[in-house]
Amino acid sequence: MPHEVRNEPAIAVLLPCYNEELTIGEVVRRFRETLSSATIYVYDNNSKDLTALRARAAGAVVVREPRQGKGNVVRRMFADIDADIYVMADGDGTYAPEDAPELINTLLTERSDMV
Repeated sequence: MPHEVRNEPAIAVLLPCYNEELTIGEVVRRFRETLSSATIYVYDNNSKDLTALRARAAGAVVVREPRQGKGNVVRRMFADIDADIYVMADGDGTYAPEDAPELINTLLTERSDMV
């Protein structure tokens, strides 16, 4: 079977979340608008609210990580997801999704490992 040929790098947006139902839908929506070719993953870390439902409704791929703690979630995300470029942000809207294209451009044009 032939391999898929891509002209653009595969971009994964990684959003670790714990009880972010009030903001996650908007964060996912803004990333979808800003990076339309990216796949957006929300890793729900035992939220007691509707974080997973809101994220899924906004178009994210939702994965549950039962081991509590951000370190566990981050390790799991990078173990699970294969992409050329990773954009990690928080589900509470701390970081502006609209900054992601500039960060990605810097990563690609400056031959950086991380920005």
